[in-house]
Amino acid sequence: MKILRTPEDRFHNLPGYPFEPHYLTIPDHEGGHLRIHYVDEGPPSSPPVLLMHGEPSWSYLYRKMIPPIVAAGFRAVAPDLIGFGRSDKPARRQDYTYQRHVDWIQAFLDQLNLNQITLVCQDWGGLIGLRLLASHPERFARVVAANTGMPTGDQKMPEAFLQWQQLSREMPEFPVGAIVGGGCAKPPAPEVIAAYDAPFPDETYKEAARIFPSLVPTSPDDPAAQANREAWQTLQAFTKPFLTAFSDKDPITRGGDKVFKKLIPGADGRSHTVIIGGGHFLQEDCGEEFARVVIDFIKTT
Repeated sequence: MKILRTPEDRFHNLPGYPFEPHYLTIPDHEGGHLRIHYVDEGPPSSPPVLLMHGEPSWSYLYRKMIPPIVAAGFRAVAPDLIGFGRSDKPARRQDYTYQRHVDWIQAFLDQLNLNQITLVCQDWGGLIGLRLLASHPERFARVVAANTGMPTGDQKMPEAFLQWQQLSREMPEFPVGAIVGGGCAKPPAPEVIAAYDAPFPDETYKEAARIFPSLVPTSPDDPAAQANREAWQTLQAFTKPFLTAFSDKDPITRGGDKVFKKLIPGADGRSHTVIIGGGHFLQEDCGEEFARVVIDFIKTT
């Protein structure tokens, strides 16, 4: 497996992101190893809050949430998925599968030995994080799901999403920062857009970002469909606290919170939240408010 590693100087002086980098080495499942980056703030003995990002962002997305979570007495752990942020980036598109993304983060959790986890997940952070929860529900204390889902391919997907799958694979240039900006309700500043572009010096670094949309199961025979169906069996028996915190201006996942509230026992009777004024990337639009939702949920459950 050919591995690309973004030069460290690409991450110098990013606005609002003063966190020291941390790294672990995990198996690449082809006989080699990958370096995964994560933010780890707060006392190691404090309850961990696992902040899972999605496509095509990285842990920079959580920069507004990490300080208040730590100030509330918790440990904030925000990994960069393989292919994103400061983590290693396999160079071939075929190196990335849904199952490998799950396995890579599972190896990360195993090495850190995290338990009593509060999972905070958005976009692909949910597609991966909820699979991890389904495999090891005993390691998780509660969940906050925001603008995410876990499709099995048995549901009809919007035509716009199918077009996005094709476009993301074929467009000559994949403008990561502009894509994140376009998913926000409030246009980010140019220097913030540049920070989302920082992990990707050129197009060769973007194979994970390009293929991620196509890894979403959109047909019943998708390679990941059965694993997601099996994960739903666990989720439908999950009685620990489960909160939805979707934003009101996300056209991508609108209505997805209803599925969680209907099917997951731990969601029953919760004070589910709609975060006003947030687009798909609600951490960028409403990070401080989202952090308060997470903190209050932890303290009351």
